Amino acid sequence: MSVTVQESEDQRQVTIGVIGRFDFSCHQDFSGAYKQFPKGERQFTVDLAATEYMDSSSMGMLLQLKEYASKEAQVVLSNANESVKEILQIAHFDKLFTIT
Repeated sequence: MSVTVQESEDQRQVTIGVIGRFDFSCHQDFSGAYKQFPKGERQFTVDLAATEYMDSSSMGMLLQLKEYASKEAQVVLSNANESVKEILQIAHFDKLFTIT
């Protein structure tokens, strides 16, 4: 498991990538990835292209990120494989997040 962070050149967008298993073992790395930026001042995209697995703790982490992010901006969950996308839809995260 690994978490990557990339900020856009204009410093308005942050992309967090999760590689491997997205579970409680990456809680500290994931929360540290977004908490290094001032609360409510960035839009966030979570890149799930390399995410193999998600559990309920990862969904809690996504909800914490949504609370931390700008109220005006949607948190985007992008590039999920079919099994991860299915987990997100079963949990109705498509109603809370933009999934691309």
